[in-house]
Amino acid sequence: MFTLRWRLFRLMGIPITLDASWLVILALITLSLMQVFPAWMKEYFPDAPDLSRYDYAFMSIVAALAFFVCIVLHELGHAVVARSLGMQIKGITLFLFGGVAELGEEPASARTEFLMATAGPAVSVILAILFGLLAWSGNHFGAPAPLIVAVGYLCLINSLVLLFNLVPAFPLDGGRVLRSILWGATGSLRRATYWAALIGQGFAWLMIAYGVLLVFSGDTRNFLPGIWAGLIGLFLNNAARSSYQQVLVRQALAGEPVKRFMNQQPIVVSPALDLRSWVEDYVYRYHRKAFPVSSNGHIEGFITTQALSEIPREEWPQHTVGELMNPDLKAITIAPDADALKALSKMQQTGSSRLLVMEGDKLVGIVSLKDLLQFLHLKIELGDTEENGADEAGTWNSGAGRENQTSV
Repeated sequence: MFTLRWRLFRLMGIPITLDASWLVILALITLSLMQVFPAWMKEYFPDAPDLSRYDYAFMSIVAALAFFVCIVLHELGHAVVARSLGMQIKGITLFLFGGVAELGEEPASARTEFLMATAGPAVSVILAILFGLLAWSGNHFGAPAPLIVAVGYLCLINSLVLLFNLVPAFPLDGGRVLRSILWGATGSLRRATYWAALIGQGFAWLMIAYGVLLVFSGDTRNFLPGIWAGLIGLFLNNAARSSYQQVLVRQALAGEPVKRFMNQQPIVVSPALDLRSWVEDYVYRYHRKAFPVSSNGHIEGFITTQALSEIPREEWPQHTVGELMNPDLKAITIAPDADALKALSKMQQTGSSRLLVMEGDKLVGIVSLKDLLQFLHLKIELGDTEENGADEAGTWNSGAGRENQTSV
């Protein structure tokens, strides 16, 4: 969501990261519980001593943090099963709409997806039962009322997470289970994703409509829940649509070698060229932001227009390309026989729209994002997509219902 993230710790070898947007939902949940907990105390424990506002604030923030621990455990269920099936796990991130387990690749089969999709809800079932038993035991053996209320909330919220995730709307966990069933029945990942995503978009629009009804219900208490439901609906709609597009991309590019797209006559610049000449004679002339730097037929690095921010414009004639070039070629190089999906994934990871195609230490071409997209659009327009391989990247998500939302 935001670009600001903090790495917290590693759990079972999996990095746990916090997105800055998580602070927003933490605050909303805490404020909501500061209203819910006093009402529950009066309803279920009318004889219990009154608590101060600060006591309820402490209860609320502890319960909210405990809930997000449950979200991490839910995502850990997805991640552990994925890892046991030989898939790469990049990490788990908490963000505005709950949590996401980032996979290095999409499931390779319907069975693999089914097992991963059910792992998270299975964890939520265990947590809901555990907290329910703790709340019952606490009430039976006379535990403090605030503790029983907080544990009861965790039982309820994990149950809501479970129910929301089981909605058969892609890309929720239930939608992924549905896609795995359709995939297994039809043998077509594309068709399975199309129908699962279509149901997911339908569910998203229902949420948006529900949010609009709440906002215009005339009850001010429904305004914030209505806004939240609408935002979740918009998020799910976009996620469902983009998930289907990712499958089309995979099928169009999988198995296509980079050399099919690359420009075999790349334009290189000399490290001795001054910056003003580089801008005037290369950047403005060829309308490109990055160029490989070559000396005597040997690639020494690459330079981008971003590097110019380090030097005042009036000093450009006094500095050379060699001074500002980046000598680390590993991040932006790819082999000519590499899969186009790998090239696209590398562009996404590095933020570079152009990769140097290297055969050994020799530059044989340049492949750009524009080249890949043009081929992709043409192939999709002609309907020439096949079921080949698996995506280079994918994500699993979960969250909670209402204040805490499940997402893709």
